[in-house]
Amino acid sequence: MEETISLKEIFALLKKRMLMILSLIVSFAAIALILSYFLITPTYTAKASVVVNQEENVDVSALNTAIQSNISLINTYKIVMTSPVILDEVAKEMNLSLSSTEIAEKLEVTSEADTQIITVTATDTNQAKAAELANTTVNVFQNEIPELMNLENVKPLSLAETEDNPSPASPNILLNTAIAIVLGAMIGIGLAFLLEYLDNTVKTENDIEKKIGIPVIGSISHMSEEDLVTNKQYQTTAQRRNVRRDYNGQKKKTV
Repeated sequence: MEETISLKEIFALLKKRMLMILSLIVSFAAIALILSYFLITPTYTAKASVVVNQEENVDVSALNTAIQSNISLINTYKIVMTSPVILDEVAKEMNLSLSSTEIAEKLEVTSEADTQIITVTATDTNQAKAAELANTTVNVFQNEIPELMNLENVKPLSLAETEDNPSPASPNILLNTAIAIVLGAMIGIGLAFLLEYLDNTVKTENDIEKKIGIPVIGSISHMSEEDLVTNKQYQTTAQRRNVRRDYNGQKKKTV
């Protein structure tokens, strides 16, 4: 016999376990805030970009072909920009004690489809260093590409700038807290259903009917302590009246 649960029973279950669910939500949110504020080191990003354009003295009739050729070079330039040839020179100019591989991990080189623009995003725990890394990478790339590719078709488009009160790119405190709240709620609700599933105690008449498959024909009502005290007082008063009545009856018979 399959057991089904109604929407009313679900809400009753959630109401019953609401304190546990709220406790988990608050706990997860608090953990996320503590991790975001005190344990995770904030990082900052800075962006610089270059444009790959046509060489000077290009014939107007060949302009479209030159543009398409430059676009096809973008993927090659993106690889060159994060190669040791460029990044080793970046390390020298910035006096960094990092290998080209370690510097590459701090950089992200991207480009929009069908454009001649390459964007360099640098990440560091210091905003000024992130901006310097992005700008130095762009400048070194511009200086080295003519020798590497025999082309002078790269020019800086924009350089990274520092801010007075920069906001870290990570951690995203609001997002982390929201994820923690949702996770806490999901775990709390799941745990509530699990505890209810594992609870085999009989609490209601319906539970008895489900267990033995026989309808209940009678029940014993629950009496609170206050009801017991009231009934006890009532019984004592009734007993006193009965005793008094019996005594008066015996007295009349004696007379």
